[in-house]
Amino acid sequence: MTKKYFGTDGIRGKVGTGLMSPEKVLKLGWAVGRVLASQKNGSNKKVVIGKDTRISGYMFESALEAGLSAAGVDIELLGPMPTPGIAYLTRTLRASAGIVISASHNPYYDNGLKFFSAQGEKLDDEVEHAIEEMFEAEMEIVDSAKLGKARRVGDADGRYIEACKATIPMNIRLNGLKIVLDCSNGATYDIAPKVFTELGADVIAIGDQPDGLNINYQCGSTDPAHLVTRVKVEGADLGIAFDGDGDRVLMVDNHGEVVDGDVLLYIIARSRLQQGEDIGGIVGTLMSNLGMEIAVKELGLGFERSNVGDRYVLEMLNKNNWKIGGESSGHIICLDRTTTGDGIVSALQVLAYLIQEGIGLHQAKSGMSQFPQVMINVPLTGNADPMQSAVVQQSVKQAETKLNGRGRVLLRPSGTEPLIRVMVEGEDELLVSQLANDIAAQVTQAAEAA
Repeated sequence: MTKKYFGTDGIRGKVGTGLMSPEKVLKLGWAVGRVLASQKNGSNKKVVIGKDTRISGYMFESALEAGLSAAGVDIELLGPMPTPGIAYLTRTLRASAGIVISASHNPYYDNGLKFFSAQGEKLDDEVEHAIEEMFEAEMEIVDSAKLGKARRVGDADGRYIEACKATIPMNIRLNGLKIVLDCSNGATYDIAPKVFTELGADVIAIGDQPDGLNINYQCGSTDPAHLVTRVKVEGADLGIAFDGDGDRVLMVDNHGEVVDGDVLLYIIARSRLQQGEDIGGIVGTLMSNLGMEIAVKELGLGFERSNVGDRYVLEMLNKNNWKIGGESSGHIICLDRTTTGDGIVSALQVLAYLIQEGIGLHQAKSGMSQFPQVMINVPLTGNADPMQSAVVQQSVKQAETKLNGRGRVLLRPSGTEPLIRVMVEGEDELLVSQLANDIAAQVTQAAEAA
């Protein structure tokens, strides 16, 4: 069944439109309370709520609180907290479910809702369908004596900080490492500097002054240019950039070169092998660089591609009983350490490997060569699908012929924004760029004609 409201990562949209209005979010809270809490045995029905730093989070937090209370569910408020921290606390606080108020890497004027099961994992399709059905039902408020109560969790930050630190060996210290942290003016702004400082690193924090409007603005993993500059200016060993809700991470080496999620996956996989751990194989996505696939296979590991989206990476990991997977965007899942993508935890896995091997990030990534890859986002203005255009399909076939089996072409709609992503990958950088621009131009024309 096609879902009506849920996308690849929960529900997301511009604040004040569609489902992202206070009255709709209130009813969503009620629907979630009715569906998720009813799956937990016993009378302890409880949902935790956390958020990133965008200004609309206050409004939606209150709306969710009202809706959940109307469903007879207690609420525990975590405040600003990285998405993976909310997943962790959902599990450890023995809640029925967890809700994240965030639009991840989107601008401040967007917001969204992500949901976790009692196990701290993304919801199954069946549960999302049930929530959609309940959302369209008439809202019935429980008797006043059964309304849910709300409280704030005072030690949420400390719990999650200790959980992050526990994902690397006790003997690993980051003393002597000078690190620039870009917190994207988002959910990691307070927690991430504490994690790395407590482990002994010399931390220089940027993007750590959120004002409700500057989340993801010219900072973070989606725009690491400022981080690159600061790493060079400070003479730092490396830089780490998170996105607005802290489930993605990119890094910058001491040469100022950006290290994306594909390379970080490769480094983590190699680390696990050298520690004698059996991880089976690596799951990438349709967007993962061909160079990463080749390098992983050279390590003797299996490699498979899922659809784009961390939920699909997770599904394939569970299907194969593998432990490590992720996306080039830096959304990395280490199931041997946690239940969902976690930017801080992923960064710590890389740093632990650097300390154990006595090498720098630049050297650690030398075992993998990435193919030139160009991705162009083409905005959509209507409901038509330009990917069905005969002209667009012909341009893709022509590009594939020119790549002659030594590259890939991929067109896909974004799951979170009104965009068509055009990706071309191959050995010849000039050819790749030319083909990507040619296809993007055809997609734009087809979209405008429709």
